[in-house]
Amino acid sequence: MPWLVWLLAAGVLGVAEFFTLTLVFGLLAGAALVAAVVAGVGVGVFGQLVVFAAAAAAGLVVIRPVALRHMAQGPLTREGSDALIGKQAEVMQEVTATHGLIKLSGEEWSARSLDESHVIPVGALVDVMEIEGATAVVYPRELLP
Repeated sequence: MPWLVWLLAAGVLGVAEFFTLTLVFGLLAGAALVAAVVAGVGVGVFGQLVVFAAAAAAGLVVIRPVALRHMAQGPLTREGSDALIGKQAEVMQEVTATHGLIKLSGEEWSARSLDESHVIPVGALVDVMEIEGATAVVYPRELLP
């Protein structure tokens, strides 16, 4: 029952991938599964080894570089309140270190100044530096370096 040996090898390699997260052992586990299917069909040991080697090579040469590139790329878009960071807003009610109101992306947001010494007047343009709960932390646009 060589197919059972290949299934056990796939299981061991899958566990090794779980602990190392290298994308190598997982691809080898997939190749072992392919070899198990070939063994189950009745192909001899040499054929199983050739299929295992071909599937492993294809995985390591083709799939792994693509997967690593996608993992390193990171998220393409920000969602939720994170998407508001860096946006420009208009002051609707004077913004101080403790309170204020801005119009941000068509909505009114409570706001406070990033620099506690700044008092930002109505009508001024500000940049959103961060979001803390439901409050935008802002900095006056004309004071940016």
